[in-house]
Amino acid sequence: MSNTEEPPVRLTKPRIPPIPESEWSDEVRELLAGFVRPDGRVFNIFGTLAHHPKLMKRWVVFANHVLGKQTLSPRDRELAILRIGWLCRAEYEWGQHVVIGRDAGISDEEIERVSSGPDARGWPPNEAAILRAVDELHDDAMITDSTWKVLSEHYSTEQLIDLVFTVGQYNLVSMALNTLGVQLDDGIEGFPR
Repeated sequence: MSNTEEPPVRLTKPRIPPIPESEWSDEVRELLAGFVRPDGRVFNIFGTLAHHPKLMKRWVVFANHVLGKQTLSPRDRELAILRIGWLCRAEYEWGQHVVIGRDAGISDEEIERVSSGPDARGWPPNEAAILRAVDELHDDAMITDSTWKVLSEHYSTEQLIDLVFTVGQYNLVSMALNTLGVQLDDGIEGFPR
């Protein structure tokens, strides 16, 4: 999808609605304690996954590594996440990570440029290579030798592995969000219109 194309229509209501807090089991309450927003609400993704607490418990461990404990810089991580969210047409993912990306130092112009991909003007070689790697993983489930060579000039072995797992994690999350119909949280904008 080019920058000028409209994203395809996604579900306008959840297939599996988030479980309201008043209906949480003790297990879910304990799992979600760390995900309560300052306004007291929980993101729709977590309320939805509350339907399957055993899966959520195990997934959160990996998700926490990818989002907060990996070796890529927050900026590089967010460029990869925004790109895979765009490619997967995962509006929920895109909207959440626009906010996180801004906090990681990505400008609104750069966020918009993510939708144009690695060949858009203005990306330094390492960031163009990250975006290209995301495209290749999305399209062919493998990073090409030429992209790997560029990435290897800028990133350590751990960072390269983290990049692959970041794209895989958010590809998975995008599939779940789109299929389950997780709706945008209040105050979060989706794709640019």
